[in-house]
Amino acid sequence: MNNFKTKDLYEAAFLYASGIKLSGLESDGRQMLFVFIGDEVSKLSDSYWSKSGTIVAKDYADAIRSLKDRLFARS
Repeated sequence: MNNFKTKDLYEAAFLYASGIKLSGLESDGRQMLFVFIGDEVSKLSDSYWSKSGTIVAKDYADAIRSLKDRLFARS
């Protein structure tokens, strides 16, 4: 399994809504990083940045809300 880290909330929401397992949050000193585990994570990240990935809009919105809740719960 590959570990993948991102500080981008919207990329993280795309991965989360795509079914990639969120393993947790890490601090890099200034920002929080979302840490994901999965074999497809790099491929999905590439599809997000190339605008070729597709996701159900409601799932994406729900994922953004869930990840924001996780971030603010740690504050």
